[in-house]
Parts: sequence; C-alpha cells; structure tokens
Amino acid sequence: MRPGRLTILRQSEKQIDDLIIEGAKRLLARATNSRALEPQSLAPRLRASVEKYLLKHDPSTGATPIDKFIDGLHADDLCLVIACERGDQTAWGDLVEGYGATVRSAARSASSNEAMSDDLAQSIWAELHGLKVRQDGKPAGKLAYYSGAGSLGGWLRAVVGQLAIDQHRREARLIHTEEDSDLDRLAQDVEGEHRALSAFHSSPSPEETLADDLAASDVEKALARALAELDDEDRLLMKLYYFDGLRLREAGAVLGVHEATASRRLTRIHGSVREQVETILMKEHGWTRSEATRSLAEVATHLQAEVEPMLLAQPEPGLQGSPAGN
Repeated sequence: MRPGRLTILRQSEKQIDDLIIEGAKRLLARATNSRALEPQSLAPRLRASVEKYLLKHDPSTGATPIDKFIDGLHADDLCLVIACERGDQTAWGDLVEGYGATVRSAARSASSNEAMSDDLAQSIWAELHGLKVRQDGKPAGKLAYYSGAGSLGGWLRAVVGQLAIDQHRREARLIHTEEDSDLDRLAQDVEGEHRALSAFHSSPSPEETLADDLAASDVEKALARALAELDDEDRLLMKLYYFDGLRLREAGAVLGVHEATASRRLTRIHGSVREQVETILMKEHGWTRSEATRSLAEVATHLQAEVEPMLLAQPEPGLQGSPAGN
C-alpha cells in the first residue's frame, strides 16, 4: 500500500475513534444511571456496533450518521449491561430485579408447560453471565451481543425465545448446532441489520423480530382476557361496529340506544380495554408502561383476525331484542 493511502486510512480510523469517544460521552450524559462508567469503557462496544451496523455496509459512512446512530442507542440499558459485564454486583442485582419478571414472562410464552418455563427462566441468567471464559479471563456471556440498538427488555425476550428454540432442537435431536450458533446468527444477521439501520431503527432489528413475536403473544393473551370481561352488550357493540361493518347509528339501533350513546360507549370501551391490557402486561409480565403502550399500539394493527373470535367467545343471548339503557 502506498504511504499516502496508509496515512489517509490512519487518519480516518482516528476520526472514527474520536467520534466514538465523543458519542460515548454524550451517551453517558444522557443516561439516568451511568454506573460510574468512563467513555473508554463504552468505546469498544460502540465501535463494534458502528462497525457492524454502519461501516460494514458503507466504509465511507460520515460523522453525521455515526453520531445519529450512537445518539439513538438506549443509554441506560447499555450502561447496565456493560456494568454487569465488568463484574458490578449492584448492576447484576438491578438487572435481575428489573428484568426478572420480563424473563419469566418470556419463558412462559416460549414454553409448553410450567416446568419447562421454570427451567428456561433459571438458565437464562447463567447464559447471560457466561458459561465460558474469554481469553482475557472474563466470562463470555450473551450480554456481549447486546448493542443498545433495541430496548433491553425486548432483547431479553428475544434471547429467551431463541434459547427455548435451541433447547427444543437439542431435545428433539432434529438439528445439531453449536451452543451459540443460532443466537450468533440472530445477533449478526447481515440482511436484517442492513434493513434496520438503513432507516436508523425505523424497522425492527433482527434481534427484535423474535421479541416482537413474543410480545404479540403476551398482548394477544392480555387482550383476550380484557375482551372476555366486557359485558355482553359492549362486546356485541365492538363486533357490530368493527367486524360487521355497521355504522354507529345502525349498531346503536341494534342495541336500542341513540347513535351518540353508542359513540360514548365505544369510547369508554376503548379506554377500559387499553387500560386493562396495559395493567396485565405491567403487573403480570413485568413490562414498563411505555413498553406496554408502544407494543399494544404496534401489535393491535395485526390482531384483527384474532380479535373477532375473542368477541364471540361468550354467549350473547337475546341481546338484539333487548333494548339497552345508557
């Protein structure tokens, strides 16, 4: 290589390193709890993520996209993970306490029975910490795959789901794989990463795709419970309006109420169902309110085919012939 070309490459590498350090400083400043980390502690992970998501696809990526990528990472989640990797016992305690319910919920969703669910939930912590040792003597755990591009809760659900798949494959003796191979592919899927980062997280990353599937299952179950607890008239109103295509005036006539009353009732049902679903997700599955609200909005658009039978799950005796009050 010509000396001039080598000099340019060295300058480019230094510029990227400088961007990484400055980005690490901004990330620590954004974090609610920076875990007493220094920018140099974050730099290797940020550099690896920038290489993986940006430079791998476009080596000439400039400063603005790199800054935008780093500023879009989940600061507190990434600090927590890196602190855990560095042996911070307080961080480990916070991880287990903060995400234990999330792990248990994901394990239940990915398992066919309670015993398998308990085994999976217990094994995940050893997998995260690391059953192997790296050359530097530190544990080589699954946490090393977390980039901060998605929420830690969503990523953990994906890891639990992938481990459940691995266990099933090994037990069924259908496919023989190395212990980490499927998760490695999950974390390093080039096509998925390219699609995700081309719009800077406007599309789900590969590691979040499985999480979305598991989240959809949790939301659907919570929605089923919320709809099942509606009284017969409210459930019928939703069916008439959303699935039978009746106008509010027509749906109200079926129930024997005015159009304005039907409209107010439908608004009340919306709020009641959403509040109950969010409560179930937070109390029973360990979701945060923001996760519950966001996921419910995202998943609801894909659930129409499943919602109709839920609305029909309970008998509707004589409703059409029984006028309802307000």
